[in-house]
Amino acid sequence: MTAGVNPLHLMARLAQSGLFDDHVVYERPGTWTFAGGVLGEVVLDGDGTVRSRWNDEEPTERRWSGRPSDALDEAFASCPFREWNAYGWIAFEFATAAQATRNAARLAHLIVPRTEVRIEACQAHVTSVDAAEADQVAHLLTEPTPPRLGTPVPVGVRSGGDRYRTQVAQAVSEIGAGQYQKVIVSRRLPIPYPVDVVSTYVRGRTANTPARSFLLNLGGFQATGFSPEVVACVDGTGTVMTQPLAGTRAFGRGAKEDATTRRELETDPKEIFEHAVSVRTSQDELYQVCEPDTVQVTGFMSVKERGSVQHLGSSVSGLLAQGRTSWDALDVLFPAVTASGIPKAEAIEAIGRLEDEPRGLYSGAVLTISHDGAMDAALVLRALYADGDEAWLRAGAGIVTGSTPDREFEETCEKLSSIAPYVVPRT
Repeated sequence: MTAGVNPLHLMARLAQSGLFDDHVVYERPGTWTFAGGVLGEVVLDGDGTVRSRWNDEEPTERRWSGRPSDALDEAFASCPFREWNAYGWIAFEFATAAQATRNAARLAHLIVPRTEVRIEACQAHVTSVDAAEADQVAHLLTEPTPPRLGTPVPVGVRSGGDRYRTQVAQAVSEIGAGQYQKVIVSRRLPIPYPVDVVSTYVRGRTANTPARSFLLNLGGFQATGFSPEVVACVDGTGTVMTQPLAGTRAFGRGAKEDATTRRELETDPKEIFEHAVSVRTSQDELYQVCEPDTVQVTGFMSVKERGSVQHLGSSVSGLLAQGRTSWDALDVLFPAVTASGIPKAEAIEAIGRLEDEPRGLYSGAVLTISHDGAMDAALVLRALYADGDEAWLRAGAGIVTGSTPDREFEETCEKLSSIAPYVVPRT
């Protein structure tokens, strides 16, 4: 790796190389990882099937029932490799409470890569089962040529307002009737041209300050995004952490205006209530899988700057109880309370009615899971999705007592502006 080379550009160069049809880029603080090619694969579908394949063997398919996290756990238990890391995504509909729908949509897609590149402290480490491929990757890492990047064509974010305001008004009415306390209502924004997803990733990441970032192409489905928060992070010692963000104002409009909106955020009763109930819910979820006296909140209601928006944020952590695993932690924390609502089951049911279409990867997670139980799962927001020539964005807002349709629509525009200005057409 050449000194001074941008890791973001190296990730893009690997994605553009043509060496890997399937790949995942995952950035966490201090570490960039490129996972390329398929050595192993697990696919979970909502029709009740899970497919696994390892090395070049024929895939096996079986029926699954119960918790989807258990289905994935069992699939990876059959992995023949002594040590492995897997990368991929899970859909919003992966949530246990949503399984009654049993639609045929894909719920999860993860790969154990053939080649893995990890960049830490400006040092690149390449591991691969294919020596020739490892040599090609090593050459790419020392090549000084920057990645090929197109020019963004910004996407307008203000269409669809009337329908969204109607949905918000309906949610406020249902909250007033006591059906639930909070629900996140989202809207889909089609992009009117095919997208260069890799260029969009580089352009957008340069302008954003995410908790995690990702770029993926699995089975032809592509996505990239700048995650504002972590759903579940579990280390090798069993410490689990989640980072609920709730409460939003615009950011990046100049020092004076940013300071004004920050004061609004920190003093607005609606935003404070929305955040406090989200933190309390995260605590209650961790109590289900952690030693109770280890559950704690740190950095309560601190302001997190995430691209075009700023949020109220906290960290909630604990130590997994004896016999509990990272899959158990994911099961109780997913979907993120900040992307579903309170109580979760009632909020998920409301989302199905109010939005009237599956979310798929939006408000799901991109994650990595390892043989030792370590897991890192990033909430998928501020993202772009592409399937063939079709591409779209999506954003939502947390609806609680005191929400107004106009303000919540404006919040979705602010969130969409984290990525809409950086979308690059495919040429």
